[in-house]
Amino acid sequence: MTAKPDRIRKGRKFDQVLEGARDIFLRDGFERASVDAIARAAGVSKATLYNYFPDKRLLFSEVLRRECDRQAGAALHEIDMAAPAETVLKSAARHIVSALLSEFNQAVFRICVAESDRFPDLGAAFYQSGPMRLRSEIAAFLREATRRGELSVEDETLAADQFAELCKADLYTRRVFRLDNGFAEDEIRRVIDGAVAVFLARYGTDRTRPPRLSPAAGP
Repeated sequence: MTAKPDRIRKGRKFDQVLEGARDIFLRDGFERASVDAIARAAGVSKATLYNYFPDKRLLFSEVLRRECDRQAGAALHEIDMAAPAETVLKSAARHIVSALLSEFNQAVFRICVAESDRFPDLGAAFYQSGPMRLRSEIAAFLREATRRGELSVEDETLAADQFAELCKADLYTRRVFRLDNGFAEDEIRRVIDGAVAVFLARYGTDRTRPPRLSPAAGP
């Protein structure tokens, strides 16, 4: 695929092409993913593939965007943003942890890092489709929760980034370095509960901040 026309064309086999490309990118990475392999996996001709996506980077970016939209849509559908802040944060943390540990996100992260010198725009596409959108959605909730008096956040984007980082504790690093491929529910809950507790300790109000234990009385 060339890098000349910066344009995507849609047709009746568009979704088919994206599904096939997704499988091949996850299996082979970006550079080693061939047009022939993508066309075979998608069940289309090379001509059809080139007609939809004249540049492999456009195809990769669209696969990212589609998957990130799916993940974000599922999260937003399940999370009741009108619920108490602690409830929303725990639900959001579960979706964040699940996404961070997923095979798709792990594979894409490795692809973007591996190709960062030659194709820095791949990393930019991933950041815009995933982390940047996540930051925007969380920041919007933090702004509303602050307005309701449940949180006290002045810099919503910084706080959103901090919350996402708290959700990476322990499990994400072990997954990235392939030390573990799966985690028990109690391990996941430990990270989620810890992330929310630390966040509320910093940004909660009297309505949401966990109570502090009184010092033990002396003898």
